[in-house]
Amino acid sequence: MNPDLDALKPYPFERLAALKAGVTPPEGLAPIPLTIGEPRHAPYAEALKALGAHLAEMGRYPATAGLPALRQAIADWTSWRFGLEGLDPESQVLPVNGTREAIFAFVQAALDRNRPAKVAIPNPFYQIYEGATLLAGGTPHYLACHADTGFLPDVGSVPAEVWRDVQILFVCSPGNPSGAVMPLTDFQALLALADEHDFVIASDECYSELYLDEDAPPAGLLEACAALGRHDYRRCLVFHSLSKRSNLPGLRSGFVAGDAELIGSFKRYRTYHGCAMSLPLQHASIAAWTDEAHVRDNRDAYRATFAAVTEVLAPVLDFPDPEASFYLWPAVPGGDDAAFARRLFAETHVSVLPGSFMGRPGTNGVNPGAGRVRLALVAETAIAQEAAERIRRFIERSA
Repeated sequence: MNPDLDALKPYPFERLAALKAGVTPPEGLAPIPLTIGEPRHAPYAEALKALGAHLAEMGRYPATAGLPALRQAIADWTSWRFGLEGLDPESQVLPVNGTREAIFAFVQAALDRNRPAKVAIPNPFYQIYEGATLLAGGTPHYLACHADTGFLPDVGSVPAEVWRDVQILFVCSPGNPSGAVMPLTDFQALLALADEHDFVIASDECYSELYLDEDAPPAGLLEACAALGRHDYRRCLVFHSLSKRSNLPGLRSGFVAGDAELIGSFKRYRTYHGCAMSLPLQHASIAAWTDEAHVRDNRDAYRATFAAVTEVLAPVLDFPDPEASFYLWPAVPGGDDAAFARRLFAETHVSVLPGSFMGRPGTNGVNPGAGRVRLALVAETAIAQEAAERIRRFIERSA
């Protein structure tokens, strides 16, 4: 077996299961999980209709590059959403089976093991960034995301000698777990760093369509390129998904877009990888990428949930003002996030994810996720509000 498998850390949900082991929550209280970022809103109906209408195409092999109509739908949506000029559906767009698979595969394809191979990742982080790096033979370099930097990666603290060894920089905006949004100017500063030190920026933007202010959609990496006239998107890739935008996590459908040279090499890798999206799923994806009304309705539903939950929790918990995504990132009373999560489950049957499980100690020995918990507000508003009320009563009893 690949010896790098031994370098993988336990997944956060494995650690959470161990934390809760042996705990029996009160009878009569229904469980409310706020742990996994799995949308609970109804999947986009027209996508499901398209899926059903094309089931007979399961009898055909799909091409790695995807249907021309799907690539065009993606290029049109990306250009409309981020104000791009001439994104080429033939060379700058590649459909993928969700961002998780694509992020993992891209690192395997892109990392050059013949020279120092660091991958800079935000900390706390989506665990695939780290796992993909380790299994590709690379070394993660953790960029702390703490309150002093607005929960965005602290790139200013990275010395030049580290940047020289970085081959890939992952950014996640809106951020998981904080929901922090990277300003356009920060993206442009990263572009200057990538030019100076010759690394690829891989921007995970799968929460980009879940924002709370309808008049302030989050910026994206390709948008930052376009604003600078960089229409070749050199050194840049973005990852998008239908999982959150259209409540279709089981469809496993997304795309990668950006630098044509990177896309071409990644497509060649994926031809051997054997991970082309089935044709019925591609038709469902076309339906989802070409409709915005259901996405606006989805945002409205999340806004209602956030409004209800934050009104209940603001008097007892300190958290950054939500900008986007469906997460809340509060500091816990007492500072011990794991103990808080265990006791909360034991007394209220509400499950939350300790922030320390999503992070790693930095060079200063501090885990920037410690002392916080992630609340995934994916349930219907009434259920999420009930969870918030249980949490508030728990905190008030414990004060």
